[in-house]
Amino acid sequence: MTAPVPPPRPAAVLFDCDGVLADSEGLVNRLVAEELTARGWPISAEQCRETFLGMALPAMLPVIEARVGRLPARWPEMLSVRIAAAMCREAEPVPGALEAVRAVAGAGLPVAVASNSARAELDAKLDRLGLAAFFAGRVFSFEDVARPKPAPDIYLAAALACGAAPGDCVVVEDSLLGVRAGVRAGCRVLGLTRESDASVLAAAGAEPFAAMAALPELLGLAAVAG
Repeated sequence: MTAPVPPPRPAAVLFDCDGVLADSEGLVNRLVAEELTARGWPISAEQCRETFLGMALPAMLPVIEARVGRLPARWPEMLSVRIAAAMCREAEPVPGALEAVRAVAGAGLPVAVASNSARAELDAKLDRLGLAAFFAGRVFSFEDVARPKPAPDIYLAAALACGAAPGDCVVVEDSLLGVRAGVRAGCRVLGLTRESDASVLAAAGAEPFAAMAALPELLGLAAVAG
């Protein structure tokens, strides 16, 4: 029997943050639900996840204002500050994520983070998880590009920062919008199904996988990681 061909080693690995590195979606959704409920839209954290998963704050605003009316001009900034403060105290890693990042970086591959989070929130998560040093100079929020996910801009910027062609990069995502962004950028996309539907991610062009602990092998780094 012919041995399976290992996957090609990528030139760089581009990570989403929420749900991939930081197990933070539940916390964010709880805070957003509290804010919206207080403004007259009774909504649960789970309903927030279903409504806003993967969306950048600017894309969320029209949906919110359609239900609660015009928001104060500084409301997005105030929400971001509140989320960032909570992340500094409470954010925890997705199981296997810290080990996966260390394995990828230890194999000598450039890594970047590309997230639809606001910059303050993103920096707070990476600091809390002890990952900031791995991604120094290669951290991108929606504020750093013209268009957030599902546009490819953020992954194109991340690939450029790693000195790699997008087609030689692997994107690690867990949301439909994020998968679409990675595919549109021309990257190979791995879709984490820990809290996402594998069939939905696969239909969008991702290769589903169940746990971050499997990432090194999927990148052709099993010998290095093990």
